[in-house]
Amino acid sequence: MKAVEGWKKCKVRDICELGRGRVISGQEIERNPGVFPVFSSQSSNNGKMGAIDTFDFDGEYVTWTTDGAYAGTVFYRSGQFNCTNVCGTLHAKDVSVWAKDTQVCMPFLANKLSTLAKDYVSYIGNPKLMNGVMANIEISIPISKPEQTKIAEILSTVDRAIEQTEALIAKQQRIKTGLMQDLLTSGIDEHGNLRSEKTHHFKDSPLGRIPVEWEVKRLEELTTKIGDGIHTTPDYSVNTDYFFINGNNLNNGSIKLSEDTLCVDKNEYKKHYIYLDEQTILYSINGTIGNIAFYKNEKVILGKSAAYISCKKDINPMLIYFILQTEQVKDFYDNEMTGSTIKNLSLASIRKTPIKMPTGKVEQELLANKIDLSVKTKTNEESKLFKLRSLKTALMQDLLTGEKRVTPLLTEPQEAGA
Repeated sequence: MKAVEGWKKCKVRDICELGRGRVISGQEIERNPGVFPVFSSQSSNNGKMGAIDTFDFDGEYVTWTTDGAYAGTVFYRSGQFNCTNVCGTLHAKDVSVWAKDTQVCMPFLANKLSTLAKDYVSYIGNPKLMNGVMANIEISIPISKPEQTKIAEILSTVDRAIEQTEALIAKQQRIKTGLMQDLLTSGIDEHGNLRSEKTHHFKDSPLGRIPVEWEVKRLEELTTKIGDGIHTTPDYSVNTDYFFINGNNLNNGSIKLSEDTLCVDKNEYKKHYIYLDEQTILYSINGTIGNIAFYKNEKVILGKSAAYISCKKDINPMLIYFILQTEQVKDFYDNEMTGSTIKNLSLASIRKTPIKMPTGKVEQELLANKIDLSVKTKTNEESKLFKLRSLKTALMQDLLTGEKRVTPLLTEPQEAGA
């Protein structure tokens, strides 16, 4: 690869002092609670496993996981902190290989190493990336520290947007869970108010207390047909617009097709065609139980692990779709499943699924719409998160390799070596 003007190759040991954390047990954290974080090998919660009342490190560092499943995971650390013995540490040398009194920008280094470190992990036995290997990793970085800093700032801005979006998604998930619990337990009255036993009339039912306007019925009483697909797999594959799908093709409300999805010819499709309208719910009943989707005029043949549920005209299918995802229904299916290695849920079990819901179509639609709005809000944020992560990947490829330069963004252009 052609060298980038203004960038220089070096090894990690040329620009950083390498170190290691120490053994910090859970008992030590319990005995010495404090405000200084303890980072370990885990990747969740930014690697934090607790906090104690003393610190071992103070300043800007890059740490990485040396051992275990997360070996090679890189973090930027700053301030006063601790890390365990499965963490390696990097601290910028006072004098770099470029010029006297020039240090590497540690946030930049953390981003750079995060794209490289995993390639140096040894997977012979327990995964490892030890200090000696890290020291000899060769990297190419800008000679100008302001250029490094600007790259790190750009990536940090995207990181903050990702973190904020992740937090918003988690909040929306909590809202959705609480909303479903409230609406699918108590419902809303004709004034749009959530019912409660203090203000409305409730009655006993096989599924506990429910509003007097509700009933508990078996799913088969709310549907026109419940069935599954064919119990044999077509033994050939052709390149057509007709697909053979199973329960693993159902995901978050949609049928997911991929390059691995089996195609069938038109005659095979006609042979096994089952009439389904756009209000039909598809539900996985073999292997992975509970994948769910709506059929939307796709040209598909259903396999045996995909059940179809067609609702009666006076039943809101979207509401049934949400009810089938409640813990109450999942608990019922857990008790109905057979098989030890491969789980199976029978059509008989689906047909007798107890469902509590309003008898009135108006309330059914109100409940479904309120929950659907919450789901769409969360889905929009998930789409935003996907785009942000894709942007981060593209920026890292462009900026951390020098394919695109940030020098025009620098307020005071720096000379090489400055």
